[in-house]
Amino acid sequence: MSLDTVVAASAHGKVNLHLGVGALREDGYHDLVTVFQSLDVADTVTLSPTGAVASTDAPVAEMTVSQSVVGEVPTDETNLAWRAVAGVGWLYRRRHGERRLPAVRIDIDKHIPIAGGMAGGSADAAAALVAADAWFARYYETTTLPAEELVEIAKLLGADVPFVLSGGTAVGSGRGDELVPMLSRGKYHWAMITSREGLSTPTVFRKLDELRAARPEALAPQLDPAAVGEALMSADPQSLARALHNDLQAAALSLRPDLRRVLEVGIDEGALAGIVSGSGPTCALLCEDADTARQVGAEVVTQLPGTKALAVSGPAGPAQLVTD
Repeated sequence: MSLDTVVAASAHGKVNLHLGVGALREDGYHDLVTVFQSLDVADTVTLSPTGAVASTDAPVAEMTVSQSVVGEVPTDETNLAWRAVAGVGWLYRRRHGERRLPAVRIDIDKHIPIAGGMAGGSADAAAALVAADAWFARYYETTTLPAEELVEIAKLLGADVPFVLSGGTAVGSGRGDELVPMLSRGKYHWAMITSREGLSTPTVFRKLDELRAARPEALAPQLDPAAVGEALMSADPQSLARALHNDLQAAALSLRPDLRRVLEVGIDEGALAGIVSGSGPTCALLCEDADTARQVGAEVVTQLPGTKALAVSGPAGPAQLVTD
């Protein structure tokens, strides 16, 4: 392969249509049952050679991110995209040890909100997996990795990465990384409302445990996503609006009461339903159509300073190459 070859891949954000959280286990974790749907907002990861050969089995020489998020996204080995490229490179090096790894640069063009419960970091990892697989396959003049091997790497990187890799709509169980595709008809439109202040996922889970200890019957785990599945088959956004559910919502609202106002304003301005996305703080407002989603988002931002809105639709597709 020519050492001036550049490869790019994109991957989409997601929304949780249903999130059921099981009781706290002895190991400190919770079993999850969730319905993911991918959204048509995507990050793009580009790999390009530096012209050098890596001195070790670590192929990543440097990383850059969009100017708008400089300082907010790590550009070292703690970034999931960096780890994804390193993991794929390691596999190729083990299989084709006669050639040392080339040094590559990673550039991330971010459009998915940061720390917003929309799997932005996981999307970067999924896009990096696809790009790195194509890049190293060309470098070593061999076939790409089997899909199941990429999925196994994805599971090591994070619970949301396997879904973002596949896209579409799926039921996730375990940590959310054991996936079964779910049929979905029609297109669903959202105003995703983000805020400046983040929410720690572990803190939200701990708060849920506290609330359940005080109100076990009121906050019992809802682990059956059948209502969402039926609604998705109807292609009716009003049916889906009635089925949306998030066990973590009570905890997120307890920690961030201001999010309740986001949901209220969204409904008042025409959204069919509102839900905290995952562990928050992003709120997902389901709307009748794309125009309504844009209008609702604009009204929320006008009335609630410090928020931002993104109009998106789902489902979207898998992580995939965008250049050859």
